[in-house]
Amino acid sequence: MSREPHDHSHDHAHSHSHGHAHDHDGAGAAPRWKHDGVRVITGDKLDPNTAQTPGMFRQAAINHARVGAQKIWAGTVAIEPDAKTGVHHHGALESVIYVVRGRARMRWGERLEFVAEAGPGDFIYVPPFVPHQEINASPDEVLECVLVRSDNEAVVVNITDIEPIERPEAVYWVDPIHRHP
Repeated sequence: MSREPHDHSHDHAHSHSHGHAHDHDGAGAAPRWKHDGVRVITGDKLDPNTAQTPGMFRQAAINHARVGAQKIWAGTVAIEPDAKTGVHHHGALESVIYVVRGRARMRWGERLEFVAEAGPGDFIYVPPFVPHQEINASPDEVLECVLVRSDNEAVVVNITDIEPIERPEAVYWVDPIHRHP
């Protein structure tokens, strides 16, 4: 296969924007990235002033008010040993839960009739409007998770009129990699 040599020069005669300064040595570079660029929110600076659900403690790290996020919300949640949260959903938002420590038992459905568990390193996806409940399946370890939602503010709709069934139906994550036990 023969290749023609490429001309790597860049013609700057035409009008366009790269979104970065052309001064590659940093001299005269726009200072906007200093305050509008990467932000680090340390673990001791999380904001508990966010929507809460009984039985869990949420803290915001990334949202519009804190960093100007336009399309995501991120934070943490802690659930005490053997505790279960109130039933809730997150409106039109999609949610991702990453389990850092402990054992999460998720219940969902019109009557919380479905259940699945996740441990450290596992991700949980919660679609929009799905009624669900998080349960700490461990009797002696706090469940710690990272949450990410598909909008810049936390939306939590707590539901008080769902009567959960006694025995939820187990649902296993079955795909080409994971087989039904």
